[in-house]
Amino acid sequence: MTDNPQYETPTWNQIYDMLLCQAQKIQTTPYKPNIIVGIARGGLVPSRILADLIDVHPFATIQTEFYTDIAKTKQTPTIKHALTTPIKNKKVLLVDDVTDTGKTQKLIQTYLQTQGATEIKTAVLYHKPQSIFTPDFYEKQTSNWIIFPWDTKETLKKILQQTDKQQTKKEIVKIEKAGLPKQLIKKLLKDMPQEHPSCSTTSKNTTDMPKSQATKA
Repeated sequence: MTDNPQYETPTWNQIYDMLLCQAQKIQTTPYKPNIIVGIARGGLVPSRILADLIDVHPFATIQTEFYTDIAKTKQTPTIKHALTTPIKNKKVLLVDDVTDTGKTQKLIQTYLQTQGATEIKTAVLYHKPQSIFTPDFYEKQTSNWIIFPWDTKETLKKILQQTDKQQTKKEIVKIEKAGLPKQLIKKLLKDMPQEHPSCSTTSKNTTDMPKSQATKA
């Protein structure tokens, strides 16, 4: 993982509020998508909620491979599973959770054009300033590593695998201060393989960490 990452931990309620705002923005524009395409895996939840909020029922997914660790990627993203539904002559709303490097969104937008989409707009929850791609709709800009509710356990597991015992404890404290509830952290850590030395030690030490400090709205 990268040196000294900072974390952001939006809750389910905060994410839903962000998507409500985004749906209102989309509906006040002239753009009326015929189909929503969710980028798996991160875009699956927000794309399904947006489909409900803006009342667009045709739905498709596409999956890429890019991230290898927290804030670490392969040189270029690749399409792992192609589009699940034809989009020829369709107006597409492409949805993901975050534009980090922007390479994934750029790759998929180009791919959708080759599949015959007549127009493509993009929507994400978070946009990072270093991204080479700027989405049409986003709700917040941040440089932090975002721990979404749908990838919390996966992020904690990667921290345990990539850091030593001392650094693991520091990262867990930072995540707790970012707003992730202490009891949830303890529960997820206990669910990790017990033979992992960092996991077992960190699980015992989490009770000594400071109280959670919620950060953002």
